[in-house]
Amino acid sequence: MSATAIPFHPHLRREARAEGVFRALTMLSAALVLFLLAGVLIALCYGGWPALKTFKFAFLTREVWNPVTQQFGALAALYGTVVTSLFAMLIAVPLAFGIAIFMTETCPVWLRGPIATCIELLAAVPSIVFGIWGLFVLAPVLQHSVQPWLIDAFGDLPLIGKLFRGPPFGIGLMTAGVVLAVMVLPFITSVMREVFLATPRSLKEAAYGLGATQWEVIWDVVLPNSRAGVIGGIMLGLGRALGETMAVTFVVGNAHRISASLLAPGTTISASIANEFTEAVGDLYTSSLIALGLLLFVLTFAIIAAARLLLLQIERRGARI
Repeated sequence: MSATAIPFHPHLRREARAEGVFRALTMLSAALVLFLLAGVLIALCYGGWPALKTFKFAFLTREVWNPVTQQFGALAALYGTVVTSLFAMLIAVPLAFGIAIFMTETCPVWLRGPIATCIELLAAVPSIVFGIWGLFVLAPVLQHSVQPWLIDAFGDLPLIGKLFRGPPFGIGLMTAGVVLAVMVLPFITSVMREVFLATPRSLKEAAYGLGATQWEVIWDVVLPNSRAGVIGGIMLGLGRALGETMAVTFVVGNAHRISASLLAPGTTISASIANEFTEAVGDLYTSSLIALGLLLFVLTFAIIAAARLLLLQIERRGARI
């Protein structure tokens, strides 16, 4: 048998060229993200190298931050960043979980739209507005009502008492954590709501048919089916909390010191950079601030990488089951 040549129609050639251009553009777009990320990392490393070369590992372990004597350490800013972010997640995650469950499982249909709209509007509020609200509204309330009660109720207890000792300043790590919790709440809630809605209705109906209660359906069906998305939403909120600048700058107190008390003023990496970068005099001072930015970059990247590894582990367990 002789093979006959199949004519290649001109419009097929055009489609093939268009497909090639499309593939090249998508690959270029993906590569551009990597180039930008690498460029940011290289710029931070280059700018922060003088400080890292001068102070070496002590830059991460020293609390001192004295522009007059040109002595800089990132430990206080790193401590404040981690504490405020974790405190914010401690408040925001249970609230977001409760709101998402209410909206997907128990909320009347006519009320879901208005609540979802309010959550989206909360996410659209500029961070500086949250900072002003935290300084002029939240801080006085905490100073005159909440913090004195916390000091009287928990200040004398062993272990946790250290977290609630000292004068009630109003501004400090606790206030910054509460403001961050309000800011990240809509992001975590939106992600949780979407992944809860993605749970197949047949699975929930089967559980109800077997006599499960609503809480059992939520805990044993909805949550296991959407745990990867829930973790992703939490990591999204944590990333936002770690990098927030203006709102935290208003209420954290901007003090380069480490205190066990949540009531004491402190600082964060982003707040330190925002406060001092325009006033930095000298190459070493500027380099130290850029090194703080590099530290925040590495910290955020490490958290995202840990979240990805956790999600992969969850997916593998799900595949085995």
